[in-house]
Amino acid sequence: MPKQEWDLIIKPQNKLLDFKLKELWRYKDLLGLFVKRDFISIYKQTVLGPLWFFIQPVITTIMFTVIFGTIGQLSTDGMDDAKPLFYLAGLTLWNYFSDCLIKTSETFVKNQNIFGKVFFPRLIMPLSIIVSALIKFGIQFILFIGVWIYYMYNTTDVIHPNRMIAFVPFLLLMMAGLSLGFGIIFSSITTKYKDMNFLLAFGVQLLMYASSVVVPLSSIGEKYQWIFKLNPMVSIIETFKYAFLGIGEFNWLDLGYSFGFMSILLIVGIMIFNKVEKSFMDTI
Repeated sequence: MPKQEWDLIIKPQNKLLDFKLKELWRYKDLLGLFVKRDFISIYKQTVLGPLWFFIQPVITTIMFTVIFGTIGQLSTDGMDDAKPLFYLAGLTLWNYFSDCLIKTSETFVKNQNIFGKVFFPRLIMPLSIIVSALIKFGIQFILFIGVWIYYMYNTTDVIHPNRMIAFVPFLLLMMAGLSLGFGIIFSSITTKYKDMNFLLAFGVQLLMYASSVVVPLSSIGEKYQWIFKLNPMVSIIETFKYAFLGIGEFNWLDLGYSFGFMSILLIVGIMIFNKVEKSFMDTI
């Protein structure tokens, strides 16, 4: 009897650290379908649709300006004539990071029906969230650019953009890596401890107030700045503000720390993710 040859052989994954790049590339069309699904499913039954991408940051920026900038009189790093732009700059980045983190943390819980029926690289699911969130980020970034141009032409000697604007795609890459790393770690933990999702949502809100979105790094005493900088998002937000607004702190060492933190986080996250995906259907 002739030996049978199979087109596809499904074997258990033995390596903890395996990015599965070949498999991910083979399933790139599926990644595109998931991205389309994520984007359409959220807003297809809403009245305003993608306009919510604009409404959310606008309302939050107004609230921050009134509460922290006007009533609280917190420092805006010398941008008293452009307070909304100061807060919008931080919120544009933080919204992308927090959205990716919270949604990727629900990878196993929300997709257990698909995972139990169809084989595909499980890492595609959190990757699709990271990519689809780029659409929302792009829309909110356009909003930021519009407000930025308005203040550029209506304020004097307040905004000082520089060539570090070209570095923004790298900042976006680091945010994606951080949110993916944190997200897949939490998604692995929540297969057993589902209440971790509540802790994560609460923790992300608290972390925002320690990430220079509201409080600039310059207003923190030098003695305690190192504690503030332990948050890897701080240097990313500060560099973004430095590039577009000419304020904030740009430091290669701090960015190196954020990049190193992201790299280690991704490695650890993928190791945990690869281990949990073998048996998560038995525990979820």
